[in-house]
Amino acid sequence: MGTRFSDFLHDTRYDDLPEDVRAFARRWLLDLIGVAAGGSRTDLSRVIRDHAAAHFGAGARPARMLFDGRPVSPAGAALAGGMTIDALDGHDGHKLTKGHVGCGILPALLAMSEAERRTDGAEFLTALAIGYEIGTRAGIALHRTASDYHTSGAWTAVACAALGARTLGLDRNQSREAIGIAEYHGPRSQMMRCIDHPTMVKDGSGWGAMTGVSAAYLAADGFTGAPAITVEGEEVSDLWSDLGENWRIFEQYFKPHPVCRWAQPPLRAVLDLRAEHNLTSDQVERIEVTTFHQSLRLAVRRPCSTEEAQYSTSFPTAVAMVRGDVGPEDVAAGALTDPEILRLSEGMIVTESDTYNTAFPANRIAHVSLVLKDGRRLTSQPTEARGDPEARASLQELREKFHAWTTPVIGARRSSAISAAVDALGSGVDDMLPDLLLTPADGPDT
Repeated sequence: MGTRFSDFLHDTRYDDLPEDVRAFARRWLLDLIGVAAGGSRTDLSRVIRDHAAAHFGAGARPARMLFDGRPVSPAGAALAGGMTIDALDGHDGHKLTKGHVGCGILPALLAMSEAERRTDGAEFLTALAIGYEIGTRAGIALHRTASDYHTSGAWTAVACAALGARTLGLDRNQSREAIGIAEYHGPRSQMMRCIDHPTMVKDGSGWGAMTGVSAAYLAADGFTGAPAITVEGEEVSDLWSDLGENWRIFEQYFKPHPVCRWAQPPLRAVLDLRAEHNLTSDQVERIEVTTFHQSLRLAVRRPCSTEEAQYSTSFPTAVAMVRGDVGPEDVAAGALTDPEILRLSEGMIVTESDTYNTAFPANRIAHVSLVLKDGRRLTSQPTEARGDPEARASLQELREKFHAWTTPVIGARRSSAISAAVDALGSGVDDMLPDLLLTPADGPDT
């Protein structure tokens, strides 16, 4: 592990972060919290939190679970938190990693901070920003050096271990071992298996967070595991040479809808056509989608679970045509039997384009044609999902999503308090954020 990596990990302080980096760390933090609140209502979250409570005993360093409050081990809290966020596929992501950094690093950092009684808000925000930089580079490095397409947990484990090393105050040698342990034990699970067969395993982020936290504690106790090839390999050295100069936190994209990013270009194209022509779904005979191969692989037409609904191209595209939006309630159990949505989903024609395949993953492009019952055909422009870093969503849009996803779960007062606490991180005021996040989701205000 190079000196630059070690210095960046251990010596970076809040005052070293450019103001716009701090602002983006707050932005992604707020969005992740909103997704976690929505995800806490899913069966996936309930099962994993109960599992952590039953099998990850709190021990000497308890950490409360995100939007749950029950104390478990730090590794258990990281596992439950990562999978709760991942339960609702609406969190930030990165094009070249083909995955998600924040989903793993936030619950790992929360768990370690709680267990080690680290309450400084400026340090928390600084560590989160560091996690984005390390996690993004580790993801690009793994895709460069491994032939299989692994889930995000495979490389977020490295970032979570690094944040654990910082939180525990490990020395340089121990930190190197922690990162090596995490890379070796990280869940190199096959992403496309979950695409083809959607279940609760999803993107491996919770397992990566758990692995990274465990690796840090193991290294503190003398366990060895270095080197981490994605950090120390010569073929990836260029990725680590600009730490602290090129801030990859700006490269993350925003997801307005809780479905796989690969499904969002046709979804957006349908919304654009629907609005432009003032259409309702009963005017549409069928929807034809031309997209890239990975989007085509999201092939579930009649989902039986929220996981299948989130890993589908046709279903959320049909939801968009019928309801004019796609939110958390639209991939929950109540939407899965809507006959009008199923009519359009099951009748949708989805084909792939060589041009769009060549553009992937730097660009995820699709276009749609609406074949109307009156014989007209309306075709969209080539369309990408909203929220890419080249055309960033506004902070106002992000805040609106946060409140829309949290208020039904934790109420307007607590949602507003969380938003204010995120804005105040680093200002020196009392940090109320942990207690706002680590107590049960108690429902809307009465």
